[in-house]
Amino acid sequence: MQRLALGCLELLGNRLALIGLVIIALLVFMAIFAPLIATHDPTIQNLRTALQPPSLANWFGTDEYGRDIWSRIVYGSRVTLYIVALVTITVAPIGLIVGAVSGYFGGIVDLVVMRITDLFLAFPSLILTLAFVAVLGPGLEQAVLAIALTGWPSIARLARAETMTVRDADYIAAMRLQGASDLRIIFGSILPMCLPSVIVRQTLAMASVILTAAGLGFLGLGAQPPAPEWGAMTSTGRQYMLDSWWVITFPGLAIMIVSLAFNLFGDGLRDVLDPKRK
Repeated sequence: MQRLALGCLELLGNRLALIGLVIIALLVFMAIFAPLIATHDPTIQNLRTALQPPSLANWFGTDEYGRDIWSRIVYGSRVTLYIVALVTITVAPIGLIVGAVSGYFGGIVDLVVMRITDLFLAFPSLILTLAFVAVLGPGLEQAVLAIALTGWPSIARLARAETMTVRDADYIAAMRLQGASDLRIIFGSILPMCLPSVIVRQTLAMASVILTAAGLGFLGLGAQPPAPEWGAMTSTGRQYMLDSWWVITFPGLAIMIVSLAFNLFGDGLRDVLDPKRK
């Protein structure tokens, strides 16, 4: 408990990590209270007010259909958090368990699992994600599944490396002598040792998840219209970027700021959880 308190104080003492944490907290707050924060309905069209510049009535201006960009960004935070949450709860457990099992047993198990992992890592993640989306079809759930299918190998590699450093430790040997099963050793002793590194890795990977999801939305393979997804908003705004700069600028800034926040917060977590950096 004391170590946890010290870790929290150290994290709060890191200014950049604190900035990232504040932005993430604001993102969560915005997603939860979107109906109260948004000034307009994000899907209602009004062609008479199309492509209006930022004003008191429309803080970030309007898009080509007269929809309020500020309100669409606010509701788009829900889509972003939905993607990040689903990918995290899918990728982290799969990669953690696969890597721990591979590193613990070694031999033919490690050989087979790592060759499968290498097969996924041999392709650029975005290209592989696009291939999965092409097979699954466009849509938000399909995009989440495609991102998850390409995200677990890096977590598995990390968990395997952590497992191989502790599997021959004295306390693991003592557990074997006491008759503990392999399942109990893996889930009771090895996975908790791998968890801090996986948390840091996954936090840093959230920025990549957001950018990949935005890229799929930009290509029309993610959330489908009229869903207020930031990547899709930048895609439709590119044709108006010279005359109506606000249509693409504000969604692009939202993607950049949130991605930067997760990177800053992940760096702070790494400083707190990695004893080698102390």
